Amino acid sequence: MKLAAAMDAFDSLMPYLLHLVLLYVSAGLFYFLYKYKSSGGGPTPNLPPGKKGLPYIGETLDFVLASRRGTPEKFVTDRTTKYSPDVFRTSLLGEDMAIFCGSAGNKFLFSGQNKYVTSWWPDSIKKALMDPSSVDNSSKEESTKLRAYLPPFLKPESLQHFIPVMDIMAREHLNQHWSPYNEVQVFPLSKKYTFALACRLFMSVTDNDEIENFAKPFALATAGLMSVPIDLPGTTFNRAVKAGRLIRQRLLALITQKKNEILERGKTVASDLVDSMLMDGMTEVEIGNKIVGFFIASHDTTSTAITFIVSYLSDFPEVYNRVLEEQMEVLRCKEAGEPLRWEDIQKMKYTWCVACEVMRLAPPANGSFREAITDFTYAGYTIPKGWKAFWMVHTTHKNPKYFPDPERFDPSRFEGNGPAPYSFVPFGGGPRMCPGKEYARLEILTFIHNLLTTFKWVKLNPNEKISYIPSPIPKEGLPIKIQPLLN
Repeated sequence: MKLAAAMDAFDSLMPYLLHLVLLYVSAGLFYFLYKYKSSGGGPTPNLPPGKKGLPYIGETLDFVLASRRGTPEKFVTDRTTKYSPDVFRTSLLGEDMAIFCGSAGNKFLFSGQNKYVTSWWPDSIKKALMDPSSVDNSSKEESTKLRAYLPPFLKPESLQHFIPVMDIMAREHLNQHWSPYNEVQVFPLSKKYTFALACRLFMSVTDNDEIENFAKPFALATAGLMSVPIDLPGTTFNRAVKAGRLIRQRLLALITQKKNEILERGKTVASDLVDSMLMDGMTEVEIGNKIVGFFIASHDTTSTAITFIVSYLSDFPEVYNRVLEEQMEVLRCKEAGEPLRWEDIQKMKYTWCVACEVMRLAPPANGSFREAITDFTYAGYTIPKGWKAFWMVHTTHKNPKYFPDPERFDPSRFEGNGPAPYSFVPFGGGPRMCPGKEYARLEILTFIHNLLTTFKWVKLNPNEKISYIPSPIPKEGLPIKIQPLLN
């Protein structure tokens, strides 16, 4: 009886066992084909050392877990120690990838644009934020167009006009969202400020409800930028795709409205970036893609930098006092209510050293992707055409080769000649320096000036955990207790 019962049980399990065997065999075959295809089906070139991890997923989970634990540099240091300090192989986001390391690796990728590599965006970014009709456009073409429209907008003569607007908006933001309270969360409020400022300068949008209609879906979309592009209900990527679609619909309506206004009124002078691109003959879809790119570059990064400047100033009173004195000296030279000007920003030298040291230790962005447009050799290894390349701030920012005692907070590193070339790269470097660097500098310094000359503060949780998703994020939003500076 026991044997019969056992046989019945075994028979009932047979279909499931068969499915498991088929799944196992299929997975093994898939993995074999995956390895064979990646090697070109023939002799393997001298590829960078490393491993690809699981099929499709690769080492993405390892990278994400290290980031969420607040130690993204560990993903790099573990592999540079094991494989090579110059370049190592991995697989991220379903792509064969070479991680270029150190200042030499950074310089090679920055200088090799359009010779060895071109700009590349992961599918998660293209599908979540770009219009589907333009997704097939090359990243090289998109990147070239993007840079072509940024420089005129970000020339010093244009930026000088933005400073009073930034200053007034910072004051208004602090009065409305900080002054009524004894405790605030810095991170969400800094995002609120930088997003509102971008809406004002890029699109002339100032209505709070209209800003919020863009901000909510934008937050969902950016949360999925570095996710695995599996478009199934409930996934981060699926939510990002839906949010991106909503953003594009609202942007298209806004751009169309502004286009009609230009035609009806015969405008010849642009009021903002959208006007400028319309007057240059760009299509509504092209402008929508560009504006989304500008928001990504200018919003999340600067709000992250502001948040961690506030955090580090709280931790280091002697640095705080020196920054405060510099900002009060600027204030003493102004009439009551007079907005900041270009010459005032140039006096904030030590404050910018502090901001740079903060961005070294808590970089607002991980790095950027490239795609090999030809086979080439680097550090004795072959990078095949079609492979993706990734430069990361984490290969230099906490590397004692470039920054002795790298965990120590020391703004004096940026005084005088500063760090070695291509070692401090929150904005890229060389010919690939981010054209929005000066915009970010003005935005950060203007906000910090108003914050320090208005409030003093203490952290409510000095041991708050930090996670990188993909930018560093304080898990509780950096709650602080504030009081007026003159109390």
